[in-house]
Amino acid sequence: MDIKARVSRIVGQMKGIEKMAGKKRDCSDILQQVSAVKKAIDGLSKELVITEICQYVPEKEVKKVEKALERAINL
Repeated sequence: MDIKARVSRIVGQMKGIEKMAGKKRDCSDILQQVSAVKKAIDGLSKELVITEICQYVPEKEVKKVEKALERAINL
């Protein structure tokens, strides 16, 4: 997924949390959305790191390096 799209999705999720809090929604509902945002931010962080590193890798090696980086990040 494109970085800009990920950020837009996170912003949308945060706005949703803000609305939920304003409407005094149940705490567990809000916490569920907070958890989703945390996961989305983690995904964005991974994508940023992988993209940054892979720009220095020869094109034919990018997929292999991406897989290795994902495995290392997920440890």
